Amino acid sequence: MLLLGERATRLLSDRAGDRSGYAPGHPLSETQLRLQGYDRDLRPNDSGRRQAVTEREECPSCPRCRAGICEIHRPVVGRREIAVFGISGILLLSGILVNYLTPYPLAGTALLLAAAAISGYDVLRAGFFALIRLRFSIAVLISIAAAGAFLTGNPAEGATVLYLYAVAEFMEEYAAGRAERSIASLLDLTPQTARVRRDDGEVTVPVDDVGIGETVIARPGDTVPLDGVVTAGGSSVDQAAITGESVPVAKGVGDGVYAGTRNLDGYLEVRVTKPERESTIARVAALVAEAQAHTSPTEAFIERFSRYYTPAVILGAALLVVVPPLAFGVPFLEAFYRALVLLVIACPCALAISTPVSMVSGITTAAHNGVLIKGRDSLEAVGLARVVVFDKTGTLTAGRLEVDNVIGFGIPEAEVLAVAVSLESRSGHPIAEAIRRRAEEEGAVLQDVGEFVSIAGRGVRGRIGGAAYVLGNVALFVDGDAPAWRADYDRLESEGKTVVLAGTASGVLGLIALSDVVKKDAKKTVAALRARGIRTVMLTGDNERVGGAVARRIGIDECHAGLLPEDKVTMVERLMDRYGLVVMVGDGVNDAPALARANVGVAMGAIGSDVAIEAADIVVMEDDISRVAYLVALSEKTVSVVRQNVIAALVVKLGIAGLAVLGLVTLWMAVAFGDMGLSLAVIANALRIGRPDSGSPP
Repeated sequence: MLLLGERATRLLSDRAGDRSGYAPGHPLSETQLRLQGYDRDLRPNDSGRRQAVTEREECPSCPRCRAGICEIHRPVVGRREIAVFGISGILLLSGILVNYLTPYPLAGTALLLAAAAISGYDVLRAGFFALIRLRFSIAVLISIAAAGAFLTGNPAEGATVLYLYAVAEFMEEYAAGRAERSIASLLDLTPQTARVRRDDGEVTVPVDDVGIGETVIARPGDTVPLDGVVTAGGSSVDQAAITGESVPVAKGVGDGVYAGTRNLDGYLEVRVTKPERESTIARVAALVAEAQAHTSPTEAFIERFSRYYTPAVILGAALLVVVPPLAFGVPFLEAFYRALVLLVIACPCALAISTPVSMVSGITTAAHNGVLIKGRDSLEAVGLARVVVFDKTGTLTAGRLEVDNVIGFGIPEAEVLAVAVSLESRSGHPIAEAIRRRAEEEGAVLQDVGEFVSIAGRGVRGRIGGAAYVLGNVALFVDGDAPAWRADYDRLESEGKTVVLAGTASGVLGLIALSDVVKKDAKKTVAALRARGIRTVMLTGDNERVGGAVARRIGIDECHAGLLPEDKVTMVERLMDRYGLVVMVGDGVNDAPALARANVGVAMGAIGSDVAIEAADIVVMEDDISRVAYLVALSEKTVSVVRQNVIAALVVKLGIAGLAVLGLVTLWMAVAFGDMGLSLAVIANALRIGRPDSGSPP
């Protein structure tokens, strides 16, 4: 079924290889990778690309689908499965009825043998070849148990063991294939053809025939075929497929658009910037697939444990056959039957799938909500971490100044703003841009400025309507011992704001206070993390006053200010020494070294950023800070489900094994409850992670 058997190796390597002989090591078969335009090393592959597109267009009528090896388009329940379960099920039921209700037990046994041969063909074949190679796999355990049941006069139980095992294996195959179907659904979002403007006309061509720099057209209702930049038109675009964001985003000339997103209500002409195989959504699908090849610490432990598990179980079963008859006078056939039951119960199928299925469910759920998790180890680490570190600028704040306060001393606030915007009209400084935005909102009148002078490090000076004005920092103004504006100035500065003064040679006429814009859900996100018992830390290059003010406003537990990029790395290392696992959240620019150093680096707003996608362990595609709280909630839920599954598997297995030693459990009960039933329960519990409310995605 799983673990140490052929299918176990595949699942524990995240279903690495296909039946055509592709060696394990990747979570997608060679066929799947080629259909996505990647080679075995997940690099873009040009060879056979046209054939891949053709096959994808022709599916499910392509030769590979007819042969049953097209993993992406293969139906969940194929004809073979229906035939196997249907025919063997009828034979099994008929054999049991004939065996127990008629005077023809040999006919019943023949029917049961046929049922066992059909439903158990795969496992019996695998068990035989494993046994002759002295490889003790799950298939060996099941084969020995089934054969022993027939030899000891229990054909109904032997056939039932193989049938229930086949059903359980199919369900595990379905659960493991859920990730592949999820990746396929991402790829299916992109159209296979594009409207391209060529020679003053419009032609429809396969997307892989569109070159970089060509112009594609997206009309209302169309799906954008390729990544690019809007060169004409405007529209609202639904980016939920990539970012998980439910609100459409306005797009105009100069804005980037991405393959797989849907144009809602306008006409767009888009200059292509990336070929299909390098589009954002294709890379997301490939990275999600790659993530499933990573092994979490819990999985690694279970895999090491299982190397010794099966041989130990076989040894225990052998002792159960020998010791009770010799030491306690138990009949040999009864002891042998108990040993067979123990072999079935001891199959570690539920234990083997308890972690992989849960992790895959968590990763694919996150991908559909705009969070790209690049490894199971990262998902598990986030769920166990008790500290989340945020970079300030670009993560908790927008990195854009905004005017908060305008105060006039003897003149209206509107006049203070008019003087400031007039003097700053020629500047490209962030303070000037913020003042201009506020002036536009307030309708302030821009006036001509004469004799304009820039005073380095202090501000500007100019003449407006015959009067000389100055605008800048406090060093420009020399007032008496206790100027009237000083109290307001000190109060605003204590709040971490940048304060600009406007006035004349005779004194200050007004103050303008600016601050970095705190992101919409920053405070709510920090509160949600605190409610989960997670400590929040903020790192910033700003001074202590500004950093502390932002931290207090948001509710951050701990703030470290005045840090250079290398200082942030040192601080992350100190936090790791103090708290253990540390998650670092940043925008992937000046905080990239700290992201790389943390146990888990989370890059915010990385849609379209190849560097951030490659560098971070986890990528939040949209610049939405609330996704961090969602990520933590999803990770904690995944870790919790893994623990539930592992504990349940161990407790149930040990309990039923104890009953088996005492002779209180039959073979079919061992499979129905200790193997198949437990495996199905583990799968169902893991698939709960994929429900829409998992982690409460925003």
